Amino acid sequence: MKKKFLLPEDEIPENWYNITADMPNKPLPPLNRVTKESIGPEALTPLFPQELIKQEFSTEKWISIPDEVREIYKIWRPTPMFRAHSLEKALDTPARIFYKYEGVSPSGSHKPNTAVPQAYYNKQAGVKRITTETGAGQWGSALSFACQHFGIFCEVYMVKVSYYQKPYRKVMMNTWKANVYPSPSELTKAGRKILEKDPNSPGSLGIAISEAVERAASDKETKYALGSVLNHVLLHQTIIGLEAVKQMEQAGYMPDVVIAPFGGGSNFAGLAFPFLRFNFEKGANIRCVASEPASCPKLTRGQFRYDFGDTVGLTPLLPMYTLGHQFVPAPIHAGGLRYHGAGVIVSQLLKDQLIEARAHHQLECFKAGTLFAQTEGIIPAPEATHGIATAIYEAKKAKEEGVPKTILFNLCGHGNFDMQAYENYFSGKLVEHELNQGEIEASLAGIEKVE
Repeated sequence: MKKKFLLPEDEIPENWYNITADMPNKPLPPLNRVTKESIGPEALTPLFPQELIKQEFSTEKWISIPDEVREIYKIWRPTPMFRAHSLEKALDTPARIFYKYEGVSPSGSHKPNTAVPQAYYNKQAGVKRITTETGAGQWGSALSFACQHFGIFCEVYMVKVSYYQKPYRKVMMNTWKANVYPSPSELTKAGRKILEKDPNSPGSLGIAISEAVERAASDKETKYALGSVLNHVLLHQTIIGLEAVKQMEQAGYMPDVVIAPFGGGSNFAGLAFPFLRFNFEKGANIRCVASEPASCPKLTRGQFRYDFGDTVGLTPLLPMYTLGHQFVPAPIHAGGLRYHGAGVIVSQLLKDQLIEARAHHQLECFKAGTLFAQTEGIIPAPEATHGIATAIYEAKKAKEEGVPKTILFNLCGHGNFDMQAYENYFSGKLVEHELNQGEIEASLAGIEKVE
């Protein structure tokens, strides 16, 4: 039987952890997309409120969580941690496997951890409308929930393949008063440009970002919100790992390996960064592994380059591991992980070999997710199955080596709205996409070199 580790409501962290304060090499600066010169906070003013811009460039180690944000967090936080005894037994492993469960949030994933503070800071700045993108719909759902709470209108551009794969995510967003459009759409110049080139485009997060950014930049009363990648987003998610540190202390263990799925970085950063702090401050040797899809392997097969965060090229140039901003991933069911680039903080940590990355194929992930559901009772979101696949790999490795290591992974969300994906898996309709090196090189060739 699995064992639950809980924290009382009054132990919700009072501060977020800013890892840049501890990094031996700070991330390189973003660059102006035209002049290629370093940009400062003022360049982001058209898109974000000032408090979020301050957090984006901050090097302070601890940033206070507003009381109003903590009050809303109390709807679902602190989130539980479990020891997966049944999974351990099924794998016949000496490893101890723990997971932090973020699926208890209103939208069913970790995404409200940053959606709520982003909506709060926009409300404080008098913003009337927020535009955003979403892949599988987890981020769009979370921001819709947060915007409705603060009385802000929300406009969501959902990657087209996920818009049709996951209709109930759209209904969730509509329930929280958001307007949702399949991307690429005819509503923006960016969308029309993509559709002119490929009328059957399945869309990508990069394309959806282009549309949302364009809409925000063209209206003074509208701001843009991003669900991953940027420094302030990763910062907000560290509440996961800060709680997990206390829960691992409750359990009497410190993890040897910390694992989380990887799309743009918020999921991984949220759990891993507070544990990396022990490596920086105390010389610990906690391995932190980002788990990504083999069909969108920016960390394991991409290059560290300056690249755009969106497909059309409206964002600043960011120093990151990337597959190229025009890369369109295969339409796998893990829609939230189908992003061409990695956040700049995570990219610098990987470049400095302070973290690791592992890629998994879609069928391996669904097999892992199914085993987890059968042993632990929670059906994981397709994105979450990647972290489970890496945890199972580490548990099997522990058995081969005869080492009773402690593994912690982030179960970032439930799959209750992803039953079509599981039905496709059980009926044999899911196929592997073999991404060849030529595809990657062709996409990377489209990046303008920055000296």
